[in-house]
Amino acid sequence: MQGTVTMYSTTWCGYCRRLKSQMDREGIAYTEINIEQDPDSAAFVEKVNGGNQTVPTVLVVPAQGVSEVVMTNPSLAQVKQALGA
Repeated sequence: MQGTVTMYSTTWCGYCRRLKSQMDREGIAYTEINIEQDPDSAAFVEKVNGGNQTVPTVLVVPAQGVSEVVMTNPSLAQVKQALGA
């Protein structure tokens, strides 16, 4: 699989841990950003979630040059679909 996956998360988020373990198991590489330690990322998450700091928020940029996809608490299948898998 190609493209990039960025997961905006927190250390205490159970949904984040679950999605990370699923992506690890499937061999999907991702960059994780803790929004509690990065104010710019927290602002991005708020912007795409109607003012809420909802995690996991996942940004997928497919390799095919298709526009980026932002998802809130996506399933593994949704991440794979966004990557074009």
